[in-house]
Amino acid sequence: MWMSTLARFARPIFQRSPSPVLCKAMKACRRMELLAPSFCMTPVHIRRHQTLGSAPMPVAAHSMRHVRALHEERLMAVEWEDGGQSLYPFTWLRDNCQCSRCTLQSAEARLLLMADLDIHIGMDSVEVTKDGKVSIAWPDQHTSVFDAEWLKKRCFSDAARQAMQEELFLNERYYWDATLRIPQADFQEVLHDDGAALAWLMALRQVGIVHLKGAPAEQGQVARLAERIGYLRLTFYGHTWQVQDKSMANNVAYTSGKLSLHTDYPALHFAPGVQFLHCIKQAKEGGESEVVDGFHMAKQLQREDPEAFRTLTSLRVDFTDTGTDYCDFMLQSKNRIIEALKAYVDIMNRPENVVTYTMKPGDIVTFDNWRLLHGRKSYISRPDRLRHLEGAYLDWDEVMSRLRIVRRNVHGDTRASDKRSHLH
Repeated sequence: MWMSTLARFARPIFQRSPSPVLCKAMKACRRMELLAPSFCMTPVHIRRHQTLGSAPMPVAAHSMRHVRALHEERLMAVEWEDGGQSLYPFTWLRDNCQCSRCTLQSAEARLLLMADLDIHIGMDSVEVTKDGKVSIAWPDQHTSVFDAEWLKKRCFSDAARQAMQEELFLNERYYWDATLRIPQADFQEVLHDDGAALAWLMALRQVGIVHLKGAPAEQGQVARLAERIGYLRLTFYGHTWQVQDKSMANNVAYTSGKLSLHTDYPALHFAPGVQFLHCIKQAKEGGESEVVDGFHMAKQLQREDPEAFRTLTSLRVDFTDTGTDYCDFMLQSKNRIIEALKAYVDIMNRPENVVTYTMKPGDIVTFDNWRLLHGRKSYISRPDRLRHLEGAYLDWDEVMSRLRIVRRNVHGDTRASDKRSHLH
């Protein structure tokens, strides 16, 4: 089985443990109460169609008033014209030197080998140049020059680090229940307009589901949509797969029965992150789709039954998928899950949590397979109305890569802006 009642819900975002020198810098920044913007990440319920816009991140030129070396602390202190202050460790600055000897500019990649880095390096001198940059002279006769904007963006304050993480990964989520009216976009606009594509991908990231309208009711459209991003995820069911009644079905999805709420492919150690489903033909009767927000329900479970929540976020169980499709397969994985336990299933099936919708030919639903659980009501199959959906998978790495690229194309840089989206 590539389906299970699995919710890959809001796990804590684990960050790599910073080195002692970075910890020192961050603690110092907190003591100095740096003047940096604060960004709220509070989830909200969506009650109606949303015109979702990117989180505003004002782009402003930063200039430095003064810079000095704190030799005892081994930190460089920058005083900004706006009154804020930032601290940067000596070792971090030397490791991030932007000169052509230390950085391959065409790839924005480090050339300086870690083996050649003196982690105890001092600083001979530092100054603000006439063109407003920081110039550092190192004891090894090397000189590093940093732009003010580059330094400001990489300030070690909590607020600046949070802003950077949000800019790169868009971790903010809008949690929802049965009152959600699923965001919609036009299939052709998404294919040909970066603004529409950006709005689609932003909503997919934040809400977890978007309907695309107006696709031709024929096979091949999920592949076209995937090409807008990059490429499809090949699995044991192929690059794409056809959800239809099949004799001797190798998956319960290929029957006309009800499918309980689930996420796809838990038998893989790295389950697909995003799923596309395109309606080519709909059943004459039944077959309505159902979807719930696993993050929203996980929070409910945590409030109502903390012990069940702790168990389900720590217990690892086995998943198996065996059969033949694109090729023969025998999959086995062990994952932390929310699966087949009454406390969670009861929450998942509450009417106030389930959004039910009917796909029409030409509709494509795109959704977050790590967050949402989806299902289907049973339907009646008739020779003149054989239900047919085509599905495909992508990974979040490719989706987020394309989101950043179209955001740069639309806004001119990598920052989000306050422009409104094309979704309605």
